[in-house]
Amino acid sequence: MSESPSSEVRDLLQAFAKRMSERGLRLATAESCTGGLLAQWMTTLPGSSDWFECGVVTYSNPSKINMLQVPSQVLESHGAVSAQVAEQMATGALGISGVDVCASVTGIAGPEGGHAGKPVGTVYLCVARRDRPVVTVHRIFKGERDAIREQSARLALELLMENVRD
Repeated sequence: MSESPSSEVRDLLQAFAKRMSERGLRLATAESCTGGLLAQWMTTLPGSSDWFECGVVTYSNPSKINMLQVPSQVLESHGAVSAQVAEQMATGALGISGVDVCASVTGIAGPEGGHAGKPVGTVYLCVARRDRPVVTVHRIFKGERDAIREQSARLALELLMENVRD
């Protein structure tokens, strides 16, 4: 996996940064399967501290509970890779960070960990914004671990861009 985003992703990042700055919005990320890749991409841009507050990587269930206030009952009922947990991660990070918008990602990047109901590549993403309803998306990406992580981070960036469009 490349440490810096592709030129196409970099263009999208720059457009996103411009929108965030123009609107005076602040961002946080809550990531699991991407391991902080989305936050890493955000901070490749000079001046990102003007709109990027923080990124939290909560890989284990206890970290989701302790750091993002994901209710243990939600994890037990739906599993860490679920729409419900993605939403709780995003709203939890939104609440503790005090930002305007947050993106969360949880999934199975592989190569192990998948099963019939949730194969490798299963990812749930959520964008939460203080003044809007949450947006949660489910995808099943194909490819190796790094490709799944990159596709997930890119989709999160696209969802964020859509969310700050107006």
